[in-house]
Amino acid sequence: MSLDELKIGYFYSNGAYGRTWGVRQLAEIAADAKTGEAVVRFRGIAGTCRRKKGHCSPAEFARWAKYQVALVENDWKRVGGDAPSSTESPAV
Repeated sequence: MSLDELKIGYFYSNGAYGRTWGVRQLAEIAADAKTGEAVVRFRGIAGTCRRKKGHCSPAEFARWAKYQVALVENDWKRVGGDAPSSTESPAV
C-alpha cells in the first residue's frame, strides 16, 4: 500500500496465508520524541498479531499492509479495490 492510503483507525491485513496472516489497526502516526521521525503505532487485532501492540516506520507499515480490511459478521473482508489476481493472496 502507499503511505497516502493509510488512515488512522482503519484495519489492514498482510494478506498472508495460515499462521503468518494478521490484521492490525493503525492507532496513530506521531513524531518520535527522541528523533523527531514519524512512527506508526498499531494494535494487533487478529491472527499472528492478535493482542499485541507495536510500532514501526510508516514505510514499514505500508510494506506490511497489503490491503484494507473490515470485519463483516465474523470474517475479515477486503475493502474496495479489485479482486486479487492469481499471483496475489485472496481476501481473508
